[in-house]
Amino acid sequence: MTFDMNTTGLQLRSLVKSSGELELSLARVPVQPPAAGEVLVRIEGSPINPSDLGLLVSAADMSQAKASGTAESPVITAPIPAAYLKAMAARLDESMPVGNEGAGVVVAAGEGAEALIGKTVAILGGAMYAEYRTLRAADCLLLPDDVTPAEGASCFVNPLTALGMVETMRREGHTALVHTAAASNLGQMLNRLCLKDGVALVNIVRNQAQADLLRSQGAVHVLDSTAPNFGEELVEALVTTGATLAFDAIGGGRLVGQILTAMEVAANRKATEYSRYGSTTYKQAYIYGGLDTRPTELNRGFGMSWGVGGWLLTPFLMKIGGEAAQALRQRVASELKTTFASHYTAEISLAEALQLDILAAYNRRATGEKYLINPSKTAS
Repeated sequence: MTFDMNTTGLQLRSLVKSSGELELSLARVPVQPPAAGEVLVRIEGSPINPSDLGLLVSAADMSQAKASGTAESPVITAPIPAAYLKAMAARLDESMPVGNEGAGVVVAAGEGAEALIGKTVAILGGAMYAEYRTLRAADCLLLPDDVTPAEGASCFVNPLTALGMVETMRREGHTALVHTAAASNLGQMLNRLCLKDGVALVNIVRNQAQADLLRSQGAVHVLDSTAPNFGEELVEALVTTGATLAFDAIGGGRLVGQILTAMEVAANRKATEYSRYGSTTYKQAYIYGGLDTRPTELNRGFGMSWGVGGWLLTPFLMKIGGEAAQALRQRVASELKTTFASHYTAEISLAEALQLDILAAYNRRATGEKYLINPSKTAS
């Protein structure tokens, strides 16, 4: 690629104005030539994850979103309730790039990184909803020759989260897992991982179709939280698996408390003596998502040996250290077409990502639906 003062690339931007308006647009930004130890990647795939939506649409009321601009350079605006603006003070009036992870082809390299030219790499570095991204070669994960950018685009957030959940289980002395919103792309990945590694997994979904989907993929314990006998089935699954650790993507409502209560009932099934303080079995629930924005309700019927906390991937990777984190990344790279394969509802261009109907579709965050932005794709 030839560099000059006029070399630019498209980048998707999210702007929260102090006037209380969200603005989404495409900006032409200078392409940064790679310095020593850096590479320039032409991005050909970047998934839309829930964490990306948090930055992209913020707290805007997207039901009132309006479109303007042109087909090639669309602009979306939406109002933000005044109550949320204080919490966003740090980003007011700052146009921010979006996209946590992605994959593409190295088209140029600085001194010491020339061997990567022409190679397909995956990246976790932010600002991925863009045609080009310059970053350190050390931050790239070299993908196998038979892996395409689309196949490698989601090889960080969901795969490392699934591996992180299983690793957390092992490090904290648990032997089995409970996972909610389990029919999601991540949930299906976690199911494949647990089946491969022989880890007992209790999958909780929200309708029969999702339950059928997971069972078709070999899941053993699948429970529909809307079923009238959900509580009894959950206890039986916990008695069978011995699961005392849960990862919850829902966040709000009563589900976390229901899971902890069922764990307590399951533990008491095996108790040899009564304690008015409940079982001595430690039960842990980690909330890692917010599909339900209501308060989390805990009806404390689960004794005194329990914990509820938050869990995020980046702090977890920092906690386990560079060597252990790199081992997880290498496993992802070696199993991208099997355990950690991602499937997409649609592949869209940068401009299509700012079409109201498409934006509404991926912003629904529907379980099992996942969209891939290909910045190199031309809008249809």
